[in-house]
Amino acid sequence: MPALPDGVPVPDDGALPPWVADAPGAPRTGAFGVYLHVPFCSVRCGYCDFNTYTASELGGGASQSEYATTALREVDLARKVLDGAGVAPRPVSTVFFGGGTPTMLPVGDLVRLLGGVRDAWGLADDVEVTTEANPDSVTPASLRELAEGGFTRVSFGMQSAVPAVLATLERTHDPRRIPDVVRWARDAGLDVSLDLIYGTPGESVEDWRASLEAVLATDVDHVSAYALVVEPGTKMGAQLRRGELPPPDEDDQATKYELADAMLSAAGFGWYEVSNWARGVPDGDLTHACRHNLAYWRGDDWWGIGPGAHSYVAAPVRAGAEHAGVRWWNVKHPRRYAALLEAGVSPGAGRELLTTSEAALERLMLGVRTREGLDLSVLSDGGRRAVAGLVARGLLDGVAAVGGDGRGRRAVLTLRGRLLADTVVRELSD
Repeated sequence: MPALPDGVPVPDDGALPPWVADAPGAPRTGAFGVYLHVPFCSVRCGYCDFNTYTASELGGGASQSEYATTALREVDLARKVLDGAGVAPRPVSTVFFGGGTPTMLPVGDLVRLLGGVRDAWGLADDVEVTTEANPDSVTPASLRELAEGGFTRVSFGMQSAVPAVLATLERTHDPRRIPDVVRWARDAGLDVSLDLIYGTPGESVEDWRASLEAVLATDVDHVSAYALVVEPGTKMGAQLRRGELPPPDEDDQATKYELADAMLSAAGFGWYEVSNWARGVPDGDLTHACRHNLAYWRGDDWWGIGPGAHSYVAAPVRAGAEHAGVRWWNVKHPRRYAALLEAGVSPGAGRELLTTSEAALERLMLGVRTREGLDLSVLSDGGRRAVAGLVARGLLDGVAAVGGDGRGRRAVLTLRGRLLADTVVRELSD
């Protein structure tokens, strides 16, 4: 598991800096999202470096049965902190339950957590409420309960349709179950996303094609596809060091990305972020996009509930302001997280006070990854000068760069640019 970032201490009461307060007469217009981290898994997959724990790793003081009650304490703290900071309450636009495996908790606990968010801030009329789930962690009845409890969307960790690839990733579900869980979720009235991983050691291009065909056969409306990244502290990282597995190959991953984009595009999907595709996007319809993740990429406010969760609150735009926002993160272990909240103390482990220049760089890094792209006016003189060269090399869309699509001059990645997004960011940030 990665270490938490360095940062300055978080006050015991969680108080935010005074400069995040709403500007007089200018309430916030951006979305407000809530992320709820559920850190429990039945097994730890060999590639995973998320802040998750199996029962044998937790020890005392971190009861899964008491987790909802513990997390609701942080919801209450969050409400008090935002009120005290002079941030006017806004209905929550999106709620996302991630993990871990949120559906390891009883549905009643998940619904109770959603109810706590509703009680604290209210929910927007069109609120998006997503939970991640493993295909073997749901039933038709549990999915119906989620929909009846206010959930609108479920994201299944499919990863692959090929048993040998799933075995390398140490995923436990039967790929033949995927069509069933998608149908159950659809019958319950939930939107459905499937998450895939490409570039697993031993996965052939035909294996990857088979996974994409299996996804398209389910007729879902959203697909996420991520290149496998092997982190040093994971079991798979150790297998690579010992030579038991070959490392992921960048050229192989590029080929698989291009195949995914071609097959998904042919089926009516469009990319709206480098690793995410949804139906309707080619026609400008973001109905099936994950609005919670879009809020991250757009720099909106969110509060992360749970051990290791991160949060962000922007400061109002003020001429000559030094800071543009504050980000903080919670302690990682569920036992320590629970103990702090029970003692009435913020679980924050550290925070960073983002300067206006740091926030601008983050906005560039995130905005460039989206289909809507980045307004060229926010770039430095050097960044704007780099645009022509990036267009000439086929990394940025030339029509968007000159405003030919009617949306102003924007930096929008081409397919080749998506494969080299880090290069594009580096040159635009000069």
